[in-house]
Amino acid sequence: MDFNFSSDNKTVTIFPKVNLSPLSSYHLVIRSTLIAQSGERLDSEKDYTFTTAIDSTDKFPRISTEELLTKVQRQTFSYFWDFAHPASGMIRERNTSGDVVTTGGSGFGVMAIISAAERGFITKSQGMERVKKIVSFLKSADRYHGAFSHWYNGNTGKTVPFSQKDDGADLVETALLFQGLLAARNYFNDIALSEDITALYNAVEWSFFRNNQKGLFWHWSPTYAWDMNLKVKGWNEALILYVLAAGSPTFPIDKEDYEEGWANNGGIQNGSLYYGITLPLGPERGGPLFISQYSFLGLNPHGLKDKYADYELQVRSHTLINRAYCIANPHNFYGYSAQCWGLTASDSYDGYSAHSPTNDRGVISPTAALSSMPYTPEESLDALEFMYYKLGDRIWGELRI
Repeated sequence: MDFNFSSDNKTVTIFPKVNLSPLSSYHLVIRSTLIAQSGERLDSEKDYTFTTAIDSTDKFPRISTEELLTKVQRQTFSYFWDFAHPASGMIRERNTSGDVVTTGGSGFGVMAIISAAERGFITKSQGMERVKKIVSFLKSADRYHGAFSHWYNGNTGKTVPFSQKDDGADLVETALLFQGLLAARNYFNDIALSEDITALYNAVEWSFFRNNQKGLFWHWSPTYAWDMNLKVKGWNEALILYVLAAGSPTFPIDKEDYEEGWANNGGIQNGSLYYGITLPLGPERGGPLFISQYSFLGLNPHGLKDKYADYELQVRSHTLINRAYCIANPHNFYGYSAQCWGLTASDSYDGYSAHSPTNDRGVISPTAALSSMPYTPEESLDALEFMYYKLGDRIWGELRI
C-alpha cells in the first residue's frame, strides 16, 4: 500500500494498491517504528479491523419476479433431489455429511419432491419412484416403538447417534418426516405406496412417549431410556407432533396431553409487545424463525385457531418482530437492514447455532426471510431480491457435494 502525510504531519492517508473486496474484513497494523518528520515515534502499536461496504451493483441481470421465484425454488429442490443419498434417497444432513442422512430433513425433501412434480421440474412418476425408494429404506431402518432416529447411515439404515444419549427415538424428527410422507400418500395416490406409509404411521406408538405422564417426550433410548427427559412443551417447531399423535388411529394421545404438554397449561402464551407488534405465543421476541415454519409445512396456519392463539397472526407477528429486531440492530452488526434480515438456526462462521434476537451472533440466514414468504410476502420478496441481485456473487452458485 501507499501512504502520505498531511501538511501538519498529524494525519496519515493510506492507499491500497489493489481494490479491496466488498463485504470483506481487513486488518491494519501501524507499528510503533513509524517515525514522524519531527523524529517522534508512536507511543504504542495501533491495531485496527474494518469491514468494507456492500457492492450495491446488480450481480445478475434483472428478471421477472415469477422467474426469480422459480429459479430459487428449482435451486432449493436440486439439493433434495440431486444430493439425496444414492442408496436410500434420504436427505443428507449437510452437503458434507457423507452417508449421514436426516429424518426430519427427509420429510422436507419429500415435500420438495411433491412441489417439484407439481411445478414440472420432474415428472410425477419420477417423484413417486423417489418417494418409494425412501419408504423402502424406512421400512427396514432401525425403529424404536415405531419412531425413527434423528440420523441414520444412508446405506445400512442403522442409527447414527445424534449425541451420546440421543441414540434411539427422536419423536419430533419422526413427526417432521411423517408430515412429508402423509402429504405424499395423498398426492401420489398409489395403492402400494399408500399402504406402506399408512403402516409406518400406524406403527408409531405415540402414546408410549408420554412416559406415563401428560404430554409427549422428545427422546427415548434403548440404552438410556428416558434420561434425556425433554418434554415437548411451549411454543416451538413441534406443533405438528401433537397433531399427528392426536390423529393416530392406533396409539393416540388425549386432549390433556396437548393442554398439559404442548400448551404447558397456558404457559405457551406470551402477549407482550415488541417493536409495536403483539406476540401471542412463545419466548421473548419470538425465538428463531424456524419454529414458525417447520410445522406449517404440513399445517396451514391461515384460519387455524385454538383458545391460545390465532396461528396466522402468530407466525406473521413472529416474523415481523424478527425483521424489526434486525432493522433496529441493537448490536450494530454490519449489513442488517429492512432488506437483509432473518435470524434462524443455521451454520455460521462459528458452527451451528439457533440464531434469534436473544442469540444474535451477527448471522443473517437467507432461509429465514425466504421461508417466511407465505406470511410476509412483500418483506420476504424484498429480501430475496436484495440477496440475489446485490449479494448473489457471494451466496448464489452451483451446489457441490
